[in-house]
Amino acid sequence: MDDTRVEAFADAAADGVDFDGIEAQVEGDSYTLSTADGTTAEGSVAALADVDPAVERYVTNWYFWHATAPQAEPRWAFLRWLEGADEHAVPERYDRLDGGVTTTWGELAVTVELDADGDRVYDLRHEADRGVDADDLDRYDDPVAARELAKHDERDRYRPLKTAPTLQTGWVFPELDPAALVETVHAFYPATVQNWYRERQGDLDVTHWHETTQRQTGIYGVVKTWDRGEGYEHVNWVAEACCDDSQCLKRREWEYDGETDLDVDGGDGEFPCREPCSVVITAARQWTKIESEQPRTYEFELTPSEKEQVEEIVDAVADGRVDDIREADIYDGANRYRARFLRAKLFDDEGNFDGVPTED
Repeated sequence: MDDTRVEAFADAAADGVDFDGIEAQVEGDSYTLSTADGTTAEGSVAALADVDPAVERYVTNWYFWHATAPQAEPRWAFLRWLEGADEHAVPERYDRLDGGVTTTWGELAVTVELDADGDRVYDLRHEADRGVDADDLDRYDDPVAARELAKHDERDRYRPLKTAPTLQTGWVFPELDPAALVETVHAFYPATVQNWYRERQGDLDVTHWHETTQRQTGIYGVVKTWDRGEGYEHVNWVAEACCDDSQCLKRREWEYDGETDLDVDGGDGEFPCREPCSVVITAARQWTKIESEQPRTYEFELTPSEKEQVEEIVDAVADGRVDDIREADIYDGANRYRARFLRAKLFDDEGNFDGVPTED
């Protein structure tokens, strides 16, 4: 064990150390210590450099968490969660870290391993690229690069919602230190670590739908009209459309208000959503305007199969399956040729469905 670790541990032990299964005390030039697995040791402080390897793990673990890892509480807690520090004692944890421990955070896969000095090194990549050789992925080392990677999806389309499950693949940050790892996670998913920590501490401040909409002004003030009564059902529709796990990786914690829960499940994401986001409010503004229109009755003639086809088209678009439907799969109602045939048969030259104009 190097002198830096020995000196730091000895200085701390002068006031007593009790952390992660090791207790130690230094008085003068002598130390005494014991570990959770029953190992005890004593001797001169200088002899700490040559302690048993089992004891050294406890000391290097202490050093990492007090001298290397970021000390800001949310970051510290997040890094400990990644390696299961609260579930596994140091010997078992180090055995696991020798082989690498991988945890999923949204669409990110974070693998933490031990380096030769007992410090942690982190590999960060898309979860879909787990098991892919790092040499076969685009390498990045600067956390800032994650901001650019997060801007566009696999098809180079802009991602307005950073927590949407549309993160592009094919990249890796293979050797991040603990501070850089947290910064990179922040770049991909802003504020998720902080809100995750605040929730664990019981301090997550949730702003519900009613409060959020009531503070909207300008062009977004129209969403205030979606309130109790009839509007409450509309909020369920908004949550079902925007906040499902298939659309956002956050777990929705906001409801209609503090006393009124929505009927729609909040999802299973690891990190919480504490208020309706800008994407939700922007979409709700458009839906509010559409829902304010007076309903009309339109009459169309469809065969039973054509009715089912319209339903399949809506489902395919809503679930993002359009690109997955093969051109040869003419049995799928949302198949491109099936849709083109329906358009050729039922749309007139002005684009009206079944020749029925929208306006009289």
